[in-house]
Amino acid sequence: MEALLSLLFSSQQQELLALDRMAYVMLFMAACSFVALLFQNVPYGRYTTDKYGFPVNARFAWFVQELPAFFLPLALLVCSASSKTSALENQLLIAMYMCHYTQRSLIYPLLIRGGKPTPFVSFILAFVFCIYNGYMQIRYLSQYAEYPADWVKHPCFIIGSLLWLAGWLVNMHSDHILRNLRKPGETDYKIPRGGMFEYVSGANFLGEITEWAGFAVAGQSVHSSAFAIFTTVVLASRAVAHHKWYLAKFEDYPKNRKALVPFLL
Repeated sequence: MEALLSLLFSSQQQELLALDRMAYVMLFMAACSFVALLFQNVPYGRYTTDKYGFPVNARFAWFVQELPAFFLPLALLVCSASSKTSALENQLLIAMYMCHYTQRSLIYPLLIRGGKPTPFVSFILAFVFCIYNGYMQIRYLSQYAEYPADWVKHPCFIIGSLLWLAGWLVNMHSDHILRNLRKPGETDYKIPRGGMFEYVSGANFLGEITEWAGFAVAGQSVHSSAFAIFTTVVLASRAVAHHKWYLAKFEDYPKNRKALVPFLL
């Protein structure tokens, strides 16, 4: 891995510059996505259409598209000749990222029950994003990120870490609720209830957005911030679309339930 990177970059300064540019490109893509998603839902699940390519089995798609987000960072960590930044802060931030994607790439696909096929275009875009973001986050944290002494005691790191943990727990619990909505053999949609679903339609999305917002607060870098902003744009759009869909489909859908932010939005 180090040999390959040495072919791509002549110096550490060049690689760090490339990582910074990748983060700014992601911010630009977040802005583009925000505009595009005003007119078109992300083509997956209940919004799947044939115009985005042939369908890919949901479990297979999730497993393959998320694998780079786990194995590429793992390879970067294992194969690096030496870590320039082995401070506790860096290790904890890396652990946050790896914890999420260990579950998302290795465990979550095995728990999927049925699920609508994923359009090929969405599958490929997710695969590319996981490679892009996995390299950007972990390479920066493992080789270049430097924090003040005792950053783990700083309010930003403590608050960010607690936000990440709260978001992770909400995301896990919300996924559990969604998986158990249907009994074996059932295919119809039902109203999710319990947990944060009592307050918002996109409880699972709220959890993941909170995770990466906390990651950005704790990490204090353009790289983690770009990831959090991009995630917020995409998942907020999904939450709003789901909320509108639920309201249209179920006459008894809770009227006080919001799309993403409890009591507000």
